[in-house]
Amino acid sequence: MSDVKDGVLDAPVERTPPISNREAARLMLRSFEYLGPLKGQMTVKIGFQILAMLPLIVLPWPTKMLIDHVIQGLAVADLPYSYPFFVAPLAEAILGMSPTGMAIFVGSFLSGMLLLIGAWGMSGRDQTFANVAQGTDEASRSENHANQAFSYMGGILGLIDYRWTLRLTHNLNHHYRSKLFGRMQRLPMTSLDDQRIGDSVYRVMYDTSAITEVCYRLVLTPITAPLHVALVVWVIYLSYGDQPVVIWTALSIVPAALMITFPFSGALRRRMQAARDTGSETTTTIEESINNILAVQSLGGQDREKKRFDDDSWRSFAEWRKLAVLWILMIVLAGLAAAAVGLFVVYELTDKIFTGEMTVGDLTVLMAYYLQIGFSATNAGRLWVYLQGRVIGLRRAFDLMDAEIDHQPEIAKPLKDVREGYVFEDVSFNYPDGTPAMKNVSLEAKRGTLVALAGPAGAGKTTLAYMLPRFITPASGRSTIDGNDIMLLDRQDLRDRIAFVFQEPALFDATVGENIRVGKPDATDEEVQRAAEVAGAAEFIRHLPEGYDTPLGRNGGRLSVGQKQRLSIARALVRDAPVLILDEPTAALDPETEFRLVAALREASKDKLVVVIAHRLSTIRHADQIIFLQEGEIRERGSHEELMQREGGAYRRFVELQRGGGGVR
Repeated sequence: MSDVKDGVLDAPVERTPPISNREAARLMLRSFEYLGPLKGQMTVKIGFQILAMLPLIVLPWPTKMLIDHVIQGLAVADLPYSYPFFVAPLAEAILGMSPTGMAIFVGSFLSGMLLLIGAWGMSGRDQTFANVAQGTDEASRSENHANQAFSYMGGILGLIDYRWTLRLTHNLNHHYRSKLFGRMQRLPMTSLDDQRIGDSVYRVMYDTSAITEVCYRLVLTPITAPLHVALVVWVIYLSYGDQPVVIWTALSIVPAALMITFPFSGALRRRMQAARDTGSETTTTIEESINNILAVQSLGGQDREKKRFDDDSWRSFAEWRKLAVLWILMIVLAGLAAAAVGLFVVYELTDKIFTGEMTVGDLTVLMAYYLQIGFSATNAGRLWVYLQGRVIGLRRAFDLMDAEIDHQPEIAKPLKDVREGYVFEDVSFNYPDGTPAMKNVSLEAKRGTLVALAGPAGAGKTTLAYMLPRFITPASGRSTIDGNDIMLLDRQDLRDRIAFVFQEPALFDATVGENIRVGKPDATDEEVQRAAEVAGAAEFIRHLPEGYDTPLGRNGGRLSVGQKQRLSIARALVRDAPVLILDEPTAALDPETEFRLVAALREASKDKLVVVIAHRLSTIRHADQIIFLQEGEIRERGSHEELMQREGGAYRRFVELQRGGGGVR
């Protein structure tokens, strides 16, 4: 699916395929893999959750004491039901006290509970949590999930639990994000070219936070909810064994919540899926527009880009509104069912007060327990549905995690040096759609030589160069280095022996010196300066405010294209690798700098294999071997002089066209 806006064809919009219930369950269980290293911390969190239950069992009883003994003036001996054993010491302590004394004593006890767990009387669900302000966008929501901390206690214990949970959340998200980012670093270059950058950023920054909710709820709810319900049911049976109505009606909330919410699971996944897809599209639009801001402004495309962003942004908000409506509908239906059950319980219990079978204090205890059972039962009943929105984030992150990484043999052969060079034997390469890019290429590129790859645009020069460090793998044929099959070599060993200068300079938001040292962090100042001199960068570096310590900004935004190219060349030279590959290294250089660089490459080729892709004759004419490619095939090879002697030769026509167009320098 693609859109046409203002006469311009937009990139196809990739929609995530639907997720079945079975796949959703598999994704949830897979998230535990990333919780494994943190199982100790999670065990402590479970302990805090269990600790938070215990005060909930006790808190309704002091309230009963205030109602029955202080307000109504009933004696302990006159109560139809006795206090359970864990409250009996408190009840015995108030025997013989005046109503005022009872009120002070019970109030002091509740104040202590307030300080310790933040709960007072019937408000047995105090929590500790903190969030930043958030809207309907996934960005602010994800920041809250990635920094999520909570406790079902307040007070001193709640603060301790909160801080522990915050550290656990950070460790979990950092571990997960780092794994995904590390995986991205090992994807083939072609995959990274095809994968939109904005979408990748969205997956790492926003989709990964889904693991927090999934792990917490899948671990804590199945453990704490049944345990809490069992504990409350046991206390009710212990104290009010002849009043099972509270137990059975509260437990009925579990199947009721499940039956009401389960039909929404598929719709929630689809709506969340659409919301994340459109959010990813918006992020991609921003990234593309900013990266191409010069082209946008120079071509007068600001209005089109603004409209494109407006459309993407409104689609994103529209999908979130649909999701919100679906949640509201589900919550309202579940709430109505819970309210109906609650009214039935109230009716049954109040009738017993009028008949004297229980006191008002007993009613408060039973209603408090009913609400606790209902709360835990509701959490358990809607667990599956609640996690559907998070499953989409998991799937998007895992899809990237599962993408095929750059080739690495199971038993990789080490490569310590390049002594001889490369040999290609009938090597071919096809684009993902099957279109041939390189056909039956055979060549030798020896160390100690300068090899130039020439030919028209689209001839396969960069494709051939990308095969040397195994950025791409051949569809057929065999390529070797020092007699070793490239496909069997350790990937990192191979690339450590190669310095590559790409056609489009890539710089980091760091200083000049740090950018030159990317491939060799331990390079001395002398090595950095010497490489800069050879690359023709030293002069403009000296004029920067802080010289080699000058920050360059994002992608070297302070430099011209030519200056960026020189720094990229200096970075490759300082690495001092036995193989040096340069893709159009002189395209943005002035003639004087180009002359110095070509001389430096000739000097470097005395003990290195130097491979240069270039269109300019002045760059390639002094090469030891010129490989002329056309339509993915080697048409001619030899030195400049040898190729120029061929009447009607492809290289000769190429040179004559340059001369006719003033291309010779």
